[in-house]
Amino acid sequence: MHLEYDPAKRAANLRKHGIDLEDARPVLFDPCAVVRENQDAEREQRFIAVGLDALGRVLTVIYTYRPPDVIRLISARPATSSEKQAYEA
Repeated sequence: MHLEYDPAKRAANLRKHGIDLEDARPVLFDPCAVVRENQDAEREQRFIAVGLDALGRVLTVIYTYRPPDVIRLISARPATSSEKQAYEA
């Protein structure tokens, strides 16, 4: 799988959440990540993953799949306390 993100979205995410989408990539490969479908997404199927990033932080990452083999990162932020609890359980 190839991972991608919009460069403008990367900059906006860094300003808003203090998280670089590049650092969030490892969350998608964390074998302990908690992943679920985002039921609030309206236009496309999206997923929410909670896992460890490259710096050892627990992050929540929103992403989608694009054919044929692309994962597109949409946003990343620090996990909430309840998301951290679910990840650590």
